[in-house]
This record gives sequence, C-alpha cells and structure tokens, in this order.
Amino acid sequence: MPDLIRRHTVHSFDEELEHLTRQILRMGGLVEQQLATAVRALVDRDEAAAEEVIARDDQVDELEEAIDQEAIRILATRQPLAVDLRMVAMALKISNDLERMADYASNIAKRARSLLEQPALKPLVTIPRMAEVCQEMLRLVLEAYATRDPEKALVAWKRDGEVDQLYVSLFRELLTYILEDPRKTGACIDLLFVAKNLERFGDHTTNIAEKIHYIVYGNRINRMVVEES
Repeated sequence: MPDLIRRHTVHSFDEELEHLTRQILRMGGLVEQQLATAVRALVDRDEAAAEEVIARDDQVDELEEAIDQEAIRILATRQPLAVDLRMVAMALKISNDLERMADYASNIAKRARSLLEQPALKPLVTIPRMAEVCQEMLRLVLEAYATRDPEKALVAWKRDGEVDQLYVSLFRELLTYILEDPRKTGACIDLLFVAKNLERFGDHTTNIAEKIHYIVYGNRINRMVVEES
C-alpha cells in the first residue's frame, strides 16, 4: 500500500474513533443533565421539570442506537486490534450503561411526579447529596474516557462507597418515618425507590470506570488490591 494511501487510511480511522468518542461524551452529558433535572423536579416539586426528563429519554435511546451502529460498522470494516479494538468494543458497553443511567433519571422524575400528590416530607437533604456525588462521578468518568485516564476513572470508582453509605443512611431514616407515622408510608416508599435508582446510577458509573481501565490496560480493576490500598 503506498504511503499516501496508508496515511489517509490511518487518519480516516482516527477520525472515526474520535467521532465515536464525541458521541459517547455527548450521550454522557445528556444523561448528567437528565439526572440534575430529575432531582430538581423532586426537590422543587416541579412537575414541568419531571415531564421534561421523561420526554427527553428518547433522545438518549436514539444516541445509544447511533453509537451501537457506528461501533459495529467500525468493527466490521476496520477490524481494529489491541487498544483500538478494546475502545470500540467498550463503546458498545458504555453506551448501554449510559442508557440505563438515563432510565434511572426518568424513573426518578416519575417518582417526583407521584410525590406531588402526597404531602411533602421534611426538606430533602440526603437524596440531593447522593445525586451530587453521582454527577461528580459521571463527570470524572467522562473526562477519563475522553483522555484515556485510568487514574481519574479509579477516583470515580472509589467514590461509589459514598453513594452506598448515603443510601443505607436514608433507608434507615425513612424506615423510622414509616414506624412513627404509617400515613407517610407511600411517600417514603417513593423516596426509597428514588434512592435505589441513584444507587444503581452510581453502580453503572463504576462500570464505566472499569471499562476505561480495561481499554487502557486490557485487564479488569483488581477490587481487592484497590480496596486494601
């Protein structure tokens, strides 16, 4: 193959990989926005914001489909190897994680809409904090994905414990509310579902962090070593 054609082929492939990366980052940015709006709808009892999140869920689904089609085309036509192969293969999995995370945001918005029909409990503190940590984790993994930075991904991975601790704390608090006043059971159950969706959101963020580690190193994060460090 002449050098000019080879250089053009390599440049064209690089552009395709960069476009795939931009699509993942675009999808991740939309998911982060969805979560922020859903939690705002919950805290502010804003029905319009809740409906906005639910309506925009299709945009995330469409992006996932576009990313999947692009990744499959690259695999079929370019037959990438090593890091490039891992990058394209993981794009398929990361887009799936992001789609599930958007679903959790939509679920939160639906619970926020349901809670409008019930008396408000005390001002929400733990749930917004959980959401804040989840958003910070997502931003970290998106930055790590863009720069192929496994250390930044590991920082996000380690923060999942904060989300889990907040979930346990809220579970106990809401259980106390139910025992003290059974009339609050419905609202408490809705809030528990919200918290569970946030906990699962955090889990999928750690999944993305693990995939970034795999792209760079070709192996999985050693949980035992990390947790002992």
